[in-house]
Amino acid sequence: MKSTNNKNIKKNEVKVNKFRFLNVTSILILSTFIITTSVFAFSCKEKVKDAEIILATTTSTYDSGLLDELIPVFEEETTYKVKPIAVGTGEAIAMGERGEADVILVHSREEEDRFVEEGYGTERRDVMHNDFVIIGPEDDPSAISGLTAVEAYITISANEASFVSRGDDSGTNKKEIAIWEETGTTPQGDWYIESGQGMGETLRIADEKQAYTMTDRGTYLAQQNNLSLVVLVEGDEILFNPYRVIPVNPEKHKDIDINYEGAQAFVEFITGEKGQAIIKEFGVAEYGQPLFYPDVIK
Repeated sequence: MKSTNNKNIKKNEVKVNKFRFLNVTSILILSTFIITTSVFAFSCKEKVKDAEIILATTTSTYDSGLLDELIPVFEEETTYKVKPIAVGTGEAIAMGERGEADVILVHSREEEDRFVEEGYGTERRDVMHNDFVIIGPEDDPSAISGLTAVEAYITISANEASFVSRGDDSGTNKKEIAIWEETGTTPQGDWYIESGQGMGETLRIADEKQAYTMTDRGTYLAQQNNLSLVVLVEGDEILFNPYRVIPVNPEKHKDIDINYEGAQAFVEFITGEKGQAIIKEFGVAEYGQPLFYPDVIK
């Protein structure tokens, strides 16, 4: 009887040890699976993250429709996906300073110079240009047609004619302020309206109020069919409007993953042969003239 009990005890010990072995093995297998899955998921996440480029740019490039032509071609030719964020030039530059963008496309030379000089951008490259125009009601109540930009602003101010400013620290707004400074007057009063909006919305407000405003030519042409306002002042040297692209410096944001390789790829594309060719032809078929002129190829 005692021998039988000993045999049963040994059998139970074998079963317990076998169970323990299987249990430990299962835990090891499960742990390996979890670790492998986590590493794979993290790797995929990093790949997805590395594939995205955040482009902070102006509302004029966005509202004109140019990015809708450039980005799909760039994405098709590379592994990158572009996430454009359309804001004023001031905010686009601020996003670069905060590390919230990988590359910026803006049009305010003084601010661009400061951005690069302070180390937030690694280089600045010319991309394209168009010009600003001053538009207003077709009957032109203040008779500014044919004047210089400074003369037009002086006349608008003297007549207290309705004028809609973007008032959003954009490149367009900075240019407008620079022209006002040239006049020696400060625009103020009920006639001077700050929209605080992008170019497209500012055009809509100006049209609704039958007011004067200043816009880049590209956005005006893109929105022209929806507007009754016409171009009254153009061709003045002060209205020249160049755009430049600047990759954000990752050394300024070591605690943030700046996609510098992706930014560089975008810079090479938009200043390269294919990107410049798209810019050169954009708007020609629809408007009879380009909305922007490339600066690298002619």
